[in-house]
Amino acid sequence: MDRKRLEQFQKKLAQKQQELMQAVARIEQDGRAADEEATQDIADKATNSYTKEFLFHQSNTERSQLQLVNSALVRLREGSFGECTNCGAELNLKRLEAVPWAGLCIPCQEKVEQGVVA
Repeated sequence: MDRKRLEQFQKKLAQKQQELMQAVARIEQDGRAADEEATQDIADKATNSYTKEFLFHQSNTERSQLQLVNSALVRLREGSFGECTNCGAELNLKRLEAVPWAGLCIPCQEKVEQGVVA
């Protein structure tokens, strides 16, 4: 992959990293705010509990994606960006343009989703 294209991916990944870090911080703040709300009756407590559970799930999703982005940035620095982390095959350029933090080729990703490869 040429240097110009790698720089474009680095910019995309850095921007996504920033967005995710801001989202995680915002979700954590919302979760703390939900904890501070005084609940009076059982319905309010149930709503508050649901809100905290939803925010917790959302935070986990954002954190997982942030880890993928961080890993892609490390691969970019190490020179292995664009290669499947499982089999070493070159990742399809269209796949990287759609999901620059992808670390697996499509066949390996399918195997992971089927539970064949961990």
